[in-house]
Amino acid sequence: MPNEPVQCCITHGLFKRKMKRATVFRNGTKENGKIIKCEDTLELVMSTASDVLDINASIIYTAMGGQLTNAELIRDDEILYISQGEPFIDPKASCYTQAIGACTGQSTLATHNDWVTLNVGGRHFSTTRSTLIGREPDSMLARMFADDNLHVPWHSSVDHSGAYLIDRSSSYFEPVLNYLRHGQLILDDGLNPAGVLEEAIFFGITSLYKPLEEMIKSNEKPGDHTPITRREFVLMLQGRGANCELRCQGMNFEGADLSKLDLRYINLKLANLSEADLSGANMSFCCLERTNMTRAKMNGANLQGVRMVLANCEGASLVGCNFEDPLGRKANMEGVNMKGVNLENSQMAGVNLRVATLKNANLKNSNLRGAVLAGTDLENCNLTGCDLQEANLRGANVKNATFEEMLTPLHMSQSVR
Repeated sequence: MPNEPVQCCITHGLFKRKMKRATVFRNGTKENGKIIKCEDTLELVMSTASDVLDINASIIYTAMGGQLTNAELIRDDEILYISQGEPFIDPKASCYTQAIGACTGQSTLATHNDWVTLNVGGRHFSTTRSTLIGREPDSMLARMFADDNLHVPWHSSVDHSGAYLIDRSSSYFEPVLNYLRHGQLILDDGLNPAGVLEEAIFFGITSLYKPLEEMIKSNEKPGDHTPITRREFVLMLQGRGANCELRCQGMNFEGADLSKLDLRYINLKLANLSEADLSGANMSFCCLERTNMTRAKMNGANLQGVRMVLANCEGASLVGCNFEDPLGRKANMEGVNMKGVNLENSQMAGVNLRVATLKNANLKNSNLRGAVLAGTDLENCNLTGCDLQEANLRGANVKNATFEEMLTPLHMSQSVR
């Protein structure tokens, strides 16, 4: 009678241990599992699991939620849950499985009515994916919970209940979420609209920007409109530390004399600088986003790398200003309103003036080499003696614009309008 085959192998006189295998899942889910072979050490098992699940594994849990401390404890064909450091999440927990489009551990097709739970600043909010996606499809929340990110939204951490952790203020987040639900902006008494605006900006809810800005303006007390004097502002400048950012967001500097001051890196977003004197001031890398600078005097000002997106500079004087940074950090003036502005003899090489309004502006003898003027309104603009070499004028409105005495020829490929 022939001998029965031996069930184990002998290599160099030693018994070779049978290799074990396990099925690994991301912590909290029973979808998209991968079968791996279990190596000799826990570190090697975690390394293999990290590769197949595309995560940075640091803890391995058993199906009962116990943390593995030794690879030898892994049984053959065992189910393991791989964590990136968060506590064990029961895959049957309803708030998590619904968020990933599953029910009681069984895979289902995702729909926009799936419920998700957010842990914002320690407070839980439950809502549907359609709420987060429908009204603002380009927002950060919509991108987090879009269909293609359903199983691993934004690679967010989760708490012990499976709620997605977001480190923001729950008080200011609540009216933003309610707006996404029903389209109405409602703030409880005593809630600062400026805080809600910061949350709207963080989450990219662009349709809330304007109503919140108007609400902030309407809530200001009469005393808040008193312009800040030069002396008061100089004291503010002297009081800040060397590495401290000075935030002057929304402050009123109307008509103030700020000439020849060092204003570098100051945040002047939404501030009122109308008719202010900023002649010769150093405003390099200032934030002037949505700032009101109508009829301001800024002759000879240094505006290297300035951020002036959607600012209102109508009727301002910027003769001989310098926007060029030697290190190549370009000024961003996208969408700025510069109707009737005087920019004669200004250095503006490489600036971003996309979709800006420069109707009736004076740009005589200015350096606009390599500037982005795509979609810009240059109607009746004086561009005499300008250097427009390599400037992007595609889609610009150059109706009745003056191009006399150009330093370099303007190619038709630079403009389509």
